[in-house]
This record gives sequence, structure tokens and C-alpha cells, in this order.
Amino acid sequence: MLYDLFTYLDSIDVPGAGMFKYISFRSGMAIVFALFISTTIGRKIIDILQKKQIGEVVRDLGLEGQTSKKGTPTMGGIIIIISIMIPVLLFARLNNIYIILMLITTLWLGILGFVDDYIKVFKKEKEGLHGKFKIVAQIGLGLIVGMTLYLSPEVVIRENIEVVNHQNVVEEVQIHHQETKSTKTTIPFIKNNNFDYAWLASWAGAWKEEMTWLFFVLIVIFIVTAVSNGSNLTDGLDGLAAGSSAIIGGALGIFAYMSSHVQFASFLNIMFLPGTEELVIFATAFIGATIGFLWYNSYPAQVFMGDTGSLTLGGIIAVFAVIIRKELLIPILCGVFLVESLSVMIQVAYFKFTRKKYGVGRRIFKMTPLHHHFQKAGNAGIDARIQRPFQIVPESKLVVRFWLIGIMLAVITIVTLKIR
Repeated sequence: MLYDLFTYLDSIDVPGAGMFKYISFRSGMAIVFALFISTTIGRKIIDILQKKQIGEVVRDLGLEGQTSKKGTPTMGGIIIIISIMIPVLLFARLNNIYIILMLITTLWLGILGFVDDYIKVFKKEKEGLHGKFKIVAQIGLGLIVGMTLYLSPEVVIRENIEVVNHQNVVEEVQIHHQETKSTKTTIPFIKNNNFDYAWLASWAGAWKEEMTWLFFVLIVIFIVTAVSNGSNLTDGLDGLAAGSSAIIGGALGIFAYMSSHVQFASFLNIMFLPGTEELVIFATAFIGATIGFLWYNSYPAQVFMGDTGSLTLGGIIAVFAVIIRKELLIPILCGVFLVESLSVMIQVAYFKFTRKKYGVGRRIFKMTPLHHHFQKAGNAGIDARIQRPFQIVPESKLVVRFWLIGIMLAVITIVTLKIR
């Protein structure tokens, strides 16, 4: 919005208007505005939620400090969404296909999460929106993103080409001069680090193009669904999901900047992605919004983000990673989300297996998702064969430890690009 205005002002030689040409300036303004908006409107939205008695319903699960959370306002994800949308609308180029996709993602999952929270709070149905409707909505978003990236003529790459000497050592990496449509993505730990989804359909013969499209869209749907649900499961401690998302957003912002800069893309041996520089502005707004939300969400939380926030954060991360073609790095970068999701799946699978085999279901963790395991008193495993003494970790310390793990994973993710 402001980009077009200041471009015009620059054309008539208005002093200072040229600053809007620089990504560094606009991204800096985006994070400042996002921080300001989230901390400013946050208090007002919390007051409104309190007046409407939109409070968290807490079941007694025997966790430390759990009962004190009862009645804390929820649906605070509205703060995050507003704090992302306004700076992006002000400072990004709104005709950029990637920005359009990110705005659609934010609104789509924000509305989905809001409906889920509304049913929980006002309809008093603790399960919220039925799981099948969530999945359908997530699949719908995955279809939109996947089809747009596959079909849009604006989504192009300039491939990285390795120049190898006679000793099979890479001397330099050149960026191809021609922009092309491609289904390639970056794969870690491999020397020739571009993986083409078309290879999955190499067996399809005359139907190869159609099958490539199908595989790509299905993978996008899976990533969007998995990461958004992983973020949702992680949102169980004060500040955990917001802080973890801010860290992931920082790494994705770095990737977006590197991918949009020819020299940096060549240095890291990744493909050059024209137009993704605008995503740096979205990433900084995302970081500012999540950090600003922590002003009220850090322990002891004055507001919870609810599904309005957690589904949106996970979806943004998933779509952002797919757009900059770093989705295969998600298992490392989003390791906290992954472990939280796996803990639930392992617990359920093991319980069903032991119930079928022994007649009584057993558990590996005291409670899932994993963060609750460290909060619950008792032995580490309910299964007698794996019981061991375990000390309760205070919530504030537990959250900081998860953040530190998230930071280490983000650094490792960036470093993987040079480990081949």
C-alpha cells in the first residue's frame, strides 16, 4: 500500500521517499509496527475478551499451576493476526504472488481457528469444531497453495549450477541466468541439493506432468496439515508456541532473504527465487507479532492464543517454507512441533497396542503432548517396565528450555545448507 505511494513520491523527487525501495528499511518498519500494534492493541483486546467472559475452560489433569489458568481470556490469536496483517498491508508489495498467498493463509486459518474457539467458548463444546471439518479446511488451503505455486507463471526459479573441477570438487556455484517453472526444492545433506518432485512421477510416462502436479499438491497438503496441527499441540504452556514460532520465523526470514539475493544464493548453493524478498517483510511482521504477543502471553499468561493463533502460526510456517522451497528442512527447523506431535502419536499407538495385547492399556509418557510429561508428578512411565523417578520442571523453566532447543534447531537448519 505505502510502497506504491512512496514509489510515486520518489518519481517526483520527494526527499526520503526512495527508502521504500529497500527491503531492509521496509522489513525494519514491519517488525517495529508489528511490535507496537501487538503491545498496544493487546491490552484492549484482552479487556474485551474479559468483558465478554471469553475464558479458558480448564480440565483438572493434575498439572502444576493448572487451576490458576482457569478463566484466562482465550482467542488472543486475534492480536497476532492483526499485528501481522497491518504491517504487511502497509509495507509489502501487495501485487506479489507470495505475499497474496501468505495473506490468504493467515486469514484462512485464522477464521478456522476462530470458529473452533467460538464453538468451545460460546457453545460450551470442549472438543470444538469437529476434526473432519478442520482437515477439510486445511486440505482446501493446501490445494490453493499447491495449485497456485504449480500453475502461476509468476512462480519461477533460477537454478543453482555447480561448477566441478577434474577432481570432482565444486569450485563455484553459478546461478542460471534464465527463469524457469520448476517443481524443484532444496534437500539437506546432499551435494547436488535440488530434489525434483517430477522424479516421483518418472514412471508415469505420458501422465508424468499430471502425476507430478498430484504429488506436489498432496505433499503441500500434508505439510500444511501436519505443521498447523503440530503448532496447535505445542500451544499448551504460557509462551511456548509463540516463542517457538518467533524463532522459526527468524530462520525462515533468513532463508527468504538469502534465496532472493543472487550472491547469497550462490554462496549457500541454493536456487535463486525472484520475488521472495517481499517475504522478508512478512517474516519480520510475523516475528514482531509473536514477540509482542509474548508481552501478555509469557508466564503467567494474561491471554491465550487459542486455536485462532496456534493453527494460524503453524499454517504460516508451513506455507512460507513451501514457497521458499525449504519444506524438507521442516523436520529439523520445526523439531519442537514434530516431537510434540510424535509424542501424542506414540502414546496413542502404544496404548492401543498394549490394550489389545494385555487387556490393559499402558503408556510411555506420563501425559502428552510431551511438555505436559515434564509437568506431571510421578514416575516417567506408567508402564511398569519403564518406570523411573522424575522431577517436575517448573513451567517457566520448561518453556525457556524448549525455546533454547528451538534456537539450536534453527541454527542447525541453516548450517545444514553447507553440510554436504
